[in-house]
Amino acid sequence: MHNSAPYLDFKNAQCKDCFKCLRECPVKAIRYENHQAKIIEQRCILCGKCTHVCPQNAKQVHSETDDILALLAGNDKVIASLAPSFVSCFSVQDFGVMQIALGKLGFDMVEETAVGAKAVTEEYEKLLRTGEYKNFITSACPAVNRMIQIYYPKALKYLAPVASPMIAHARMLKKRYPDAKIVFIGPCIAKKREAKESGIIDGVLTFEELNRLFVQENIDLEQINSFKTAQGDANRARYYPISHGIIKSFETRPEGYEYVAIDGVNRCFEVLEDIDSLNGLFLELNCCDHACVGGPCTLKKQGGALKSNEDVRKYAAKDADTPADGQAAEPVEVDLTELHPRIKLDDFIPSEKDIRAVLAKTGKTSPADELNCGACGYSTCRDKAIAVLNGYADIEMCLPYMRSRAESMSYEIIQNTPNGIVLLDNDFRIIDINAKAMRLLGVTEHDVHGMNAFDCFDCDEFIAAAGKGANVSKKRVFVNRTKKYIELSIVILQEHNVMFGVMKDITDNVEYDEKLNAVKMETLATTDEVIKKQMRVAQEIASLLGETTAETKVALLKLKETLQPRSSEEDD
Repeated sequence: MHNSAPYLDFKNAQCKDCFKCLRECPVKAIRYENHQAKIIEQRCILCGKCTHVCPQNAKQVHSETDDILALLAGNDKVIASLAPSFVSCFSVQDFGVMQIALGKLGFDMVEETAVGAKAVTEEYEKLLRTGEYKNFITSACPAVNRMIQIYYPKALKYLAPVASPMIAHARMLKKRYPDAKIVFIGPCIAKKREAKESGIIDGVLTFEELNRLFVQENIDLEQINSFKTAQGDANRARYYPISHGIIKSFETRPEGYEYVAIDGVNRCFEVLEDIDSLNGLFLELNCCDHACVGGPCTLKKQGGALKSNEDVRKYAAKDADTPADGQAAEPVEVDLTELHPRIKLDDFIPSEKDIRAVLAKTGKTSPADELNCGACGYSTCRDKAIAVLNGYADIEMCLPYMRSRAESMSYEIIQNTPNGIVLLDNDFRIIDINAKAMRLLGVTEHDVHGMNAFDCFDCDEFIAAAGKGANVSKKRVFVNRTKKYIELSIVILQEHNVMFGVMKDITDNVEYDEKLNAVKMETLATTDEVIKKQMRVAQEIASLLGETTAETKVALLKLKETLQPRSSEEDD
């Protein structure tokens, strides 16, 4: 099971105490629930950073591949609008190769999105020549547009009210082929939402998804014979995928502006933060580093962004001044207006009292306690407190606080346990020892942390345990230094390279047992003497009884004889 958003899939993973995706997310569009990271769709600009940094690959782009395959299997005409960064992604300099490859997948027609980009540049030029814009921000990057709509509404007045090249191209295709289905193919995740909201694009394939389809269908681009097809007029808009590409797409740049390209979310933030302080700037803003060739769903190639830029420049330059072979398509006039209204979040705006209450729960009762370390993913402790109040974060996400609490609890437990505890590393240095262990082992130094255990107490049992590499349990160990008897258990923690001993004072029990044994022995000796005396008395009594009995017998015989009547014969 996994939590599925329309554009990103967040699978369950071992997210506890990681927060890496939240740290990388520029707009903090990730919340944690039961130690699981989940997308906050309304806050997300779909920059795709979380899909790259997750160490468990638990964040993935939601695929539309099955839906698009179903489209291709149907009876409708399906047209692909192919982003010009294909040349760097697939290492193809001939558009005809991509036409054939996509035709093998079932597309009826393929056209470069640069056709729409050219119209967008022309619209930019018209707006710039009006001189109505203090600053002018391009609208080609849907992630930047969303960023401004949500987080920088003050910059909306500078954002060009012009459709992106994808939407512009789709409108052109729909006008030429009203019943056709349109699929955009490119390196961008944000295009998925833009396409869905447009209502005229039927699906989006990322370059990663397209590459998987090529592999699945055994389509090898290197094996496709190259040929050239008509792609319209020479088109400088093929520079769009690289930094400064929009600027390079102008045939002539309207005067009165300085033309600047900014790529990367954080650099865009810097510009948008103080946009009102700027004047006379044409700002080409791209969310991705190195612009579209650095998109989240591009295929990584050797040479990286430098090689990608070279590929795009080479492809755009060779056709910039030379018309394409064949007959150009008839120009299509469409409305390129695209408004970008402000998007308000329904976040709870807490009071200062609410924020202070949350901070206090993590031991932050004064500004000095707010470390703003960023370990939780938020820039400041206050930002994290606000996220907690909105249900986006948990109190326990404060790692310094949790560590401090754990250390405090561990210290209290170790110091107040009735048993002695000592923790040693593999070099027999003392990591920790409580007062009870110090008394039992005869350690007299005040602070022995880091000291060699051999200098503090007898380590014979610990040496034996380390030598065996196994836990040891001794019922009775005599500590010569203190004349104490202890019950000792030594546990080896191999994964942590430490061992710890737990000792119980059994001196009183041993002394009691010894006293009891002494009493037993004394009692046995006394009993033996009594028995011997009794035997002697019995023997004496028996002897006396024997003599008395003999004398009695003689006397009785004599009495008998005296009393016995004489016989008649004797009378005569």
